[in-house]
Amino acid sequence: MTDAVLIYADCFRSADMRHAVPLGVPDPFLYAEENGTRHVFTNSMEATRVRELGLFDVHVSEEFGIDQLVESGVEPRELVAQLALRYVASLGPNRFSVPENFPVWLADRLRAEGIELHVDQDAFDDRRRAKTEAQLAGMRRAQRASEAAMDACRELLRRSEISGDELLLDGKQLTVERVKADMNVVFAAHDTTADEYIVAPGAQGAVGHDMGSGPIRPNTPLVVDIFPRDNESAVFTDMTRTFVVGDVPDDIREWHRLCKEALDAAVAATRPGVEGRALFDLTCDIFESAGEPTQRTKKAGETLSDGFFHALGHGVGLEVHEEPGMGRNSRKPLVAGDVVTIEPGLYRAGYGGVRLEDIVLVTDDGAEVLTDYPYDLEP
Repeated sequence: MTDAVLIYADCFRSADMRHAVPLGVPDPFLYAEENGTRHVFTNSMEATRVRELGLFDVHVSEEFGIDQLVESGVEPRELVAQLALRYVASLGPNRFSVPENFPVWLADRLRAEGIELHVDQDAFDDRRRAKTEAQLAGMRRAQRASEAAMDACRELLRRSEISGDELLLDGKQLTVERVKADMNVVFAAHDTTADEYIVAPGAQGAVGHDMGSGPIRPNTPLVVDIFPRDNESAVFTDMTRTFVVGDVPDDIREWHRLCKEALDAAVAATRPGVEGRALFDLTCDIFESAGEPTQRTKKAGETLSDGFFHALGHGVGLEVHEEPGMGRNSRKPLVAGDVVTIEPGLYRAGYGGVRLEDIVLVTDDGAEVLTDYPYDLEP
């Protein structure tokens, strides 16, 4: 990224802004980098907190005539536009790289005044790949929360009793909603947030990101895929396990064995310089050798609903899904500091599936698995 940098966003909905300014700022503001200096243009409410970070030249809107603009009666959106034009004019450069979610209305106004804006999301993605120490600390906290929440899920499954085609807990049918209620308590106790996550029984577990609902049945796979966010750092983690209460079907046990084999092989091959596609191919080799369909074996134009129908994983950080990719079109080599998920899965539509997922830090000479949790099918 050789251009000056410009971001207009808040720190909750924009990972690029949260990476640039590691605070929880709820309202949009302007951030810029030029000639090695980092600028934040904000209001008096946020200026003190931003200054305390000691990282930025902080400019408040009073310096740029907000009082006079308000007195003139301009509409709120026009007020923001006028201030942004004055902010950018104070910097000097007239060409900036912006992320893909830079507001179109503001881009139009800046371009109309001769400011060149170049969308370069790849560069912004690359800025966030190697995690900071603070981010890694937050991810480790979130991962411990995940493991504690997974324990809460397993404990409910262990306590349940089989009654026909139902699981009963304290005489009541065990449901996804009951499991999530206990897991939510754990997330909150660990100062994490999990707005959505997957507890998907039976056929729901074979439907992409179906979050799951309703009764949990015996002798049926339950896919539990959880991705809480550490509240302090705003960094996510991600992990998946699959459980069966009762008799484990032979195909589920075999899928679980294959997924664990693929997970172990991919982790062992993870290191700087390796492309995500290579790890994906390694997993496909294992599954295809066992006769399971993958995205490599399907016909062009076919929608795969059975077998290994998704990517091997993805980067994790200020977004739960970010670069680098780990699928059939992932050509970016891994770099030290990347954090990726490795999540092989096998499924059959209308029946269910198995997925195992660990979160992995790419180190200078290999990989460190940040997940510390057993893989047992039986809870």
